[in-house]
Amino acid sequence: MVVRDHAMLAPLAIGAVLMAMIFAGGHVSGAHYNPAVTLAVYLRGKCDAKDVMPYWAAQFLAALVAGLLVTFLTNGRATPAVHGTVPSVIVEFLFTFALAWVILHVATTKGTAGNSFYGLAIAMTVVAGAVAVGGVSGGAFNPAVGLGVFVMGLESAKQVAVYFVSDFAGAAVAAVAFRLTNGAD
Repeated sequence: MVVRDHAMLAPLAIGAVLMAMIFAGGHVSGAHYNPAVTLAVYLRGKCDAKDVMPYWAAQFLAALVAGLLVTFLTNGRATPAVHGTVPSVIVEFLFTFALAWVILHVATTKGTAGNSFYGLAIAMTVVAGAVAVGGVSGGAFNPAVGLGVFVMGLESAKQVAVYFVSDFAGAAVAAVAFRLTNGAD
């Protein structure tokens, strides 16, 4: 089968790379590639306060560099997407909540310590979100990704604000819900 529209494979490609990066970098940094997830893990009590700002700095710097690199490689050819604000806020919140919820359960609990499935569970949550609501919001579920696509000219400043507010809020609520349902673990 010849796939003529590579965009339909984008969620799978993103999930595959994320899974590989989690398995490759999980033992180094806990695979902190998403500032919203870092917030959730911090609020859950599994990330030291001293590590939050350096993680965020690295995550946003990486997004900035990636956005600039892609802009250079594509000669800056980009057309910003148009997403409705209210639907974007809702789906970004919900799927970032889902992502943080999954991560907190598979990567930070005693019951899943030493597991070998966390990368796949996390990546498939992102794939499911990208397939289900990528057309609604762009499917970032990550404020750093929002910054990167803004730098590339693929999203408006308004949409980046949606990513920041909704994604951090979804992650924070996931951390609170985790603590309420799991106690100190």
